[in-house]
Amino acid sequence: MAEENEQEKDAAVTEPRSRRAALVFVGALVAILAVVGIVALIAGGGGDDDGGDGGSSAELVCESVPNDGGTEECPDEIVTEPADVEVTTSEGDFTISLDTEDWPATSTSFRNLVEAGFYDDNGFHRVVPGFVIQGGDPFYGDDAKVGSGGAGYAVDEEVPGDTTYPAGTVAMAKTGTDPAGRSGSQFFVVSGDGGSQLTPDYAIAGTVTEGMETVERIDALGQGDGPPSKPVTIESMTLVPAS
Repeated sequence: MAEENEQEKDAAVTEPRSRRAALVFVGALVAILAVVGIVALIAGGGGDDDGGDGGSSAELVCESVPNDGGTEECPDEIVTEPADVEVTTSEGDFTISLDTEDWPATSTSFRNLVEAGFYDDNGFHRVVPGFVIQGGDPFYGDDAKVGSGGAGYAVDEEVPGDTTYPAGTVAMAKTGTDPAGRSGSQFFVVSGDGGSQLTPDYAIAGTVTEGMETVERIDALGQGDGPPSKPVTIESMTLVPAS
């Protein structure tokens, strides 16, 4: 812009007064239009480079995780459209409202796995009464490996220091060596007051908004920290419009 304006001034100086005035006017008009164009590009997210229409989508960065039992591909873009997930289990149903506003990367990954049918015919392999019910491991049913599986990729999202996990929170499980905010496929639903002991290290996918009695029914099958007293199958998880 600075170089372009300097060239316009030089041209105007060498012209007769009447023509010079006209050129000055035209130069000023061009400069104004150029500024308007720059503002429009900024507001539109940089024009053609983002390949979009100025919407809220952004690239989602994933890390491949080999040999974790999962074969899913990471979604290309973050999705912020509100949605719910209807969970059907052998003990009843419950509904999760995805937190697309505060946890866009985590909720997008969770949505991606739901839409891929990843969780269908899976189950809750870990139940700790008053604390969590945990599922989503592709090694579900394999006693030697269950608890170690994932999606085939991992997503990271910053966890604010004031994050808490009240009953009904749906968050992503991780190993002790994983960085804070890492998500694979395993998730847990906080089933009681025990969530207050969790440190702000776990990314949140959403919140149970309906069917908490089902979560409590599964919680009641806990036998310490391990598998429930009888198998609890996740028959299906279905993405539906937000209620």
